[in-house]
Amino acid sequence: MTRLDRVEQTTGFTGPPLTPRTAVIWSVLAAELDRHAGDQLTVLDVGGGTGGFAVPLAQAGHQVTVVDASPDALAALTRRAAEAGVADRVRAVQGDGDALAGLVEPAGADLVLCHSVLEVVDDPAPVAAALVAALRPGGAASVLVAGRAAAVLGRAMNGHLDVAAALAAAPTGSAGPRDTLRRRFDAEGAAALLGAAGLAVEEIHGVRVLADLLPAAVADGQPAALVELERALAARSPYRELAAQLHLFARRPA
Repeated sequence: MTRLDRVEQTTGFTGPPLTPRTAVIWSVLAAELDRHAGDQLTVLDVGGGTGGFAVPLAQAGHQVTVVDASPDALAALTRRAAEAGVADRVRAVQGDGDALAGLVEPAGADLVLCHSVLEVVDDPAPVAAALVAALRPGGAASVLVAGRAAAVLGRAMNGHLDVAAALAAAPTGSAGPRDTLRRRFDAEGAAALLGAAGLAVEEIHGVRVLADLLPAAVADGQPAALVELERALAARSPYRELAAQLHLFARRPA
């Protein structure tokens, strides 16, 4: 039974309303937080931006530090936290994921979030190592990365066959200097990166398996059904591999 299955049994944190783009991630996080029900966790959100994850976690009673390179995003985070009444539980730190080791206390976090960061940094290996260093032994990491297969199929379906071919052939899963991302991952490559840094990957789910493929009329007309279908397909092959993003849940060995 995965965390996605167990979330139906949780009695604690439920998170914000689930959407097709966030349902899988919040379901996994909810199960982990329920595992620590009654405890106030120290959470580090690397690249957390305006607080889409940080503020709900603070509302659940946890202490959250957000590290982000954008001062505008951190200003929006501060306003959002104040409006939600959790300004005292959210700390904003400006900086890059590459420099994480010098920004946060080592071995101080129970939970680290690193969403949509590893595909844009110069080198993901030091960032992954810094995530491990920031975690207490036994702490967990929620890592979200861009998926290669979805990018290849998406470009091909839109008629950009040359770009699709470049994405498929490039070792990094990037189409070159004009690509907005430095790299994209498959499940094995992402797991290997985290494993080499010292994390034990417990689960891998696909995020946005169908959400980006369906016509807006279908997605907007049946949001609840789409959420349930996303959750049902998230851990199943071959659907997982075709997702726009891959969500890896890993743990620093105790």
